[in-house]
Amino acid sequence: MQLNKRVKKGLLITIITLVVLVLGAILVLFIKRDALLKTAINKVVTKAKNSYQLHVNIGQAGFTGLSTVKFSGVSVVPLGRDTFANIHEVSLSIKLLPLIWGDVKIGKLNVYDAKVSLIKKDSTTNYDFLLKKKPTDTLNKSKLNLADLGYKLLHKTLDKIPDDMDIKNFTVNFDSDTTHINFLLPTATINNGQLKSTLILNKTEAIWHLDGDLDPSNQQFNVFWYANRHKVEFPYLEKKYGLKLNFDTLQFAMQSAKKHSGNFEVEGSWGVKNLLINHTRISAKNVIVKNASIAVKMIAGENFIAIDSSSTVYLGKAWAHPYFKYTLQPTKIYELKLKADEQNAQEIFNAFPIGLFESLAGIKVAGKLKYDLNLYLDTKHPSRVIFNSDLEASNDFKILEYGINNLQKINNSFIYTPFEKGKPVRDILVAPENLNYTPINQISSNIKNALLTSEDPSFYSHTGFVEESIRQSIATNYKAKSFKRGGSTISMQLVKNIYLSRQKTIARKVEEILIVWLIENQHLSTKNRMYEVYLNIIEWGRNVYGIGEASQYYFGKSPADLSLGEAIYLVSIVPKPKSGLYAWQPNGTLKPHLHGYFNIIGRLMAQKGYIARDTNGYGFYGVRIKESLRQQIAPQDYLIPDSLTDEGDGFLGFNIFKSQPKDTVEKKSTFINRLLGIAPKVDSTGKTPKQLRQERREERRKAREKASN
Repeated sequence: MQLNKRVKKGLLITIITLVVLVLGAILVLFIKRDALLKTAINKVVTKAKNSYQLHVNIGQAGFTGLSTVKFSGVSVVPLGRDTFANIHEVSLSIKLLPLIWGDVKIGKLNVYDAKVSLIKKDSTTNYDFLLKKKPTDTLNKSKLNLADLGYKLLHKTLDKIPDDMDIKNFTVNFDSDTTHINFLLPTATINNGQLKSTLILNKTEAIWHLDGDLDPSNQQFNVFWYANRHKVEFPYLEKKYGLKLNFDTLQFAMQSAKKHSGNFEVEGSWGVKNLLINHTRISAKNVIVKNASIAVKMIAGENFIAIDSSSTVYLGKAWAHPYFKYTLQPTKIYELKLKADEQNAQEIFNAFPIGLFESLAGIKVAGKLKYDLNLYLDTKHPSRVIFNSDLEASNDFKILEYGINNLQKINNSFIYTPFEKGKPVRDILVAPENLNYTPINQISSNIKNALLTSEDPSFYSHTGFVEESIRQSIATNYKAKSFKRGGSTISMQLVKNIYLSRQKTIARKVEEILIVWLIENQHLSTKNRMYEVYLNIIEWGRNVYGIGEASQYYFGKSPADLSLGEAIYLVSIVPKPKSGLYAWQPNGTLKPHLHGYFNIIGRLMAQKGYIARDTNGYGFYGVRIKESLRQQIAPQDYLIPDSLTDEGDGFLGFNIFKSQPKDTVEKKSTFINRLLGIAPKVDSTGKTPKQLRQERREERRKAREKASN
């Protein structure tokens, strides 16, 4: 459609008017820019002093071009503290066009000879002003929108990235009573979107580089972090926290950042080559990840942050789709999903980081695997937690060659070595040649059924894991805000003892789960054989291992002859076997507080049809410890039951032991003995009851510390 002359003339006049107004505004700004700069500087200096107790001094300031401001002799000193920053010269230019719309974007930045000092002396620092929170009213805080917050923070950050930059000799020091760190940036430049920089740590400790492409206007960047002919290392982490961490190259990139349907969405990727991690909580060895990356889509909504399920994690040639969502309001909710579609099983095993596993390294398999994980925890209703974990194999999946350990060694004779405090106790031959070894058909059904009832009721029907038990463990541990209950089955306990080291690490737990799955799903052993080995290796007391030794040690009889009461007692000490003698009275009978425990286990066994119902304690009153052990029982200390607590590693997590004050009568007896000069009794080791009590107290203290950690 053709515009008539009158409309064209009107548009032309409007455009000319706007141009004249803009040019006029620019002219006014240009004429008054020095006065405006001085006013702005005074405002900044005043605010720094009043709001942050900072003395800011600027030697000289002025314009060197249309929009470039140059400062020299700049210092920042917190009142009464050490100097925070000294800058010899800094100049920057602001983009004029975005400024018209109220956006402050840096066009060019030059910094020469700058030094920032972070100093901590005792509890006093010269940088606490950086951590000072701005006062906010409750109303605004309650209406916080995470999508808006994320959008604003990202764009404010990107706006501060200049199109061109030249930094020379920029130093950052951190000094405290125990730590001294120095970062030197001898040079860093941005030229036409190309970033190049060098960072020197502690003069000669490490030399790092950050290079890449930057396009902040389009919310895009691609940056590489590496070191010349060396790895990027972090000596401070190793010295301070015992964490050894290094890598060849770390890449991080962002492809887009935008608002969509009220949410803020960021798409990017991270990748690392030859990552090395070593920490006692992760693994006993160096863990090396040759190649890993993630293509991720992150979403921030009004009240949640999430990693979208379209994201993909790559580990070697294996891959999976993660999903995570954390909802803050009205209640905190955690959602986690991991989906790995069917893929080559060998490539999955090959993808495991080097040094992560001690038994599966080198395993050869055929076929395919897929995995699904689903976790949902509403912190307001933790008991309703949802947990599902499913690892499935194709019909042709099979093990071609075992790794370091033969996973079928459990089917033959082998040596089992229990450990205490990281040291081997003794070697135990798991074979008929060992006189204490007892085949399962020669073990009383009383002990077999009682142990199943307490530790793993569905052992003969599950395939290594009980999801309901794991769900209960998650709920219990969340409520307690600490680890109070385990979800281990007999299969898991068996694998942990036979195939893995005693070190409690994340890697060992993951390997435990994988080995259990392989043994159970590939039918590498029968349930009867697994249970037989379990009964013959678990600890039942001080240096007492296996049901054969336990039966003789406590009752002087074979496992085949154990009564119901004797079996329930032995089951009661499985969670804390070294406390085995604490349950007895000097006359050889059980302490009364155990009666409730016997009733609980007995009723559960009766419900399963293992035994008949009994109203007389399920054998409690007929149990007697053998005569030779009674002299070791110290009556001063005793323990009371805490039935069905959430501690322990078995299915029900029984812990019937709880510290109780010393018996008053015995206190009087001990005092009379001292008054009359009667020598204290000693046990077979030559220790007095007092020494034994002190040892027990120390063991309980260490156990509590270990549990709290």
